[in-house]
Amino acid sequence: MAGGEKTAGELAERFDMAKPSVSHHFSVLKQADLVQTRREGQNIYYSLNTTVAQDAIAWLWDLVGRRGK
Repeated sequence: MAGGEKTAGELAERFDMAKPSVSHHFSVLKQADLVQTRREGQNIYYSLNTTVAQDAIAWLWDLVGRRGK
């Protein structure tokens, strides 16, 4: 994520969503291995799993390239 790790609360402030909704969405992203988490006390910090994100972008790029042929 741009700017490094963020908590669900910090991320919720940037969107028009309640903290539990943001946490739910990030739980889904974690299951898909798109984000990584780190617990510090009561806070869970989320960060983008860049390896998986790069793979997904490469896959999409290939898909778009095939459509143009």
